[in-house]
Amino acid sequence: MKTVVLVGCGYVADLYMRSFAVMKDMRVTGAHDRDPARQAAFCAHWHVPPLPDMAAVIAQGQRGALVLNLTNPGEHAGVSRALLSAGVHVWSEKPMTLTMAEARDLHALARARGVHLASAPSSVLSEAAQALGRALRAGIAGRPVVVYAEMDDGFIPQAPVALWRSESGAPWPVADEFRTGATLEHAGYWLSWLIAFFGPVRTVVAASAELVPDKPAATTGAPDFSVATLFFHSGVVARLTCSIAAPHDHRLRVVGEKGTLTVPEAWDNAARVTFRRRLVLRRRLIESPIARRVVVSGPAHPHVAPRGAAAMNFALGPHEMAEAIARGRAPRLAGDYALHLTEVTLAIHNAGEQAGAQAMTTSCAQPEPMPWAV
Repeated sequence: MKTVVLVGCGYVADLYMRSFAVMKDMRVTGAHDRDPARQAAFCAHWHVPPLPDMAAVIAQGQRGALVLNLTNPGEHAGVSRALLSAGVHVWSEKPMTLTMAEARDLHALARARGVHLASAPSSVLSEAAQALGRALRAGIAGRPVVVYAEMDDGFIPQAPVALWRSESGAPWPVADEFRTGATLEHAGYWLSWLIAFFGPVRTVVAASAELVPDKPAATTGAPDFSVATLFFHSGVVARLTCSIAAPHDHRLRVVGEKGTLTVPEAWDNAARVTFRRRLVLRRRLIESPIARRVVVSGPAHPHVAPRGAAAMNFALGPHEMAEAIARGRAPRLAGDYALHLTEVTLAIHNAGEQAGAQAMTTSCAQPEPMPWAV
């Protein structure tokens, strides 16, 4: 049985708990939040033992529990540093840190202490992602020519965000979401896939801006729009757009020499991955009206029922990490991979108007496909 401890009992913690409920070989043995009322409500709802302080969290981590850092983004670096310093393995909710200096510091600290630091999101381990990876390895679409990735969420500043509540009653963290910005919050959903399937990014050419300054909770200054062209060492080029202004669009399209692979929704672990062959019909070049579905090679992971906009199993990353540690290997989403994902995300987020071309200073190996997707 894999044991897990949570630090932070806010909105996202409930999403993790819904996911752990379907993972039969995982058990949450404790949770801590600096707000006693929030901790009490969360632990009562999920029947999880409350932990009084970080010392209790660290003690469980030192006895083998994987610790999940689900605190507010501004607290991620400090909480992870305390856990890593104590020799505890850490799974961090995204973004791993808010600065590259903090990310490098934590990466070095984990290595020095002989522990692992991994970063959300988990969706790259999902059935949909692994099906796409299998199609790319098989060359179904031919050589990838260009990738279009959309992460537009709709005009969120006008959404009834004050009414959004998690299952245990936590409010949607409106101030943190707007203060952190759309790119740091959401770019990883597609960036994690792109890095896993096409390798590390060589150069980022990006721009970011705040388009809607008058947001709820008086939070301003963070970019709520970004667009990036990513040049990979493998030769692939991708365009990634993030916003909380444009209409909802979470598509990923890989345009190959033979046709196009499409994933319609980033937040659906079981989204249909399809391929449309390019062909000539009556002197016109078209994509086939008949889409061929691409599937994995075996039974995948447990699915989580949709809630709100997402149908995601948030436990996929912690589960893979705990299993890797138990078997003495590096987790797929830890170490150099997490650091590189953070650098690329921050390069896009911080681009503004004048950044131009940014050469990435980190790199990583491509994580192995899941055994049920080879």
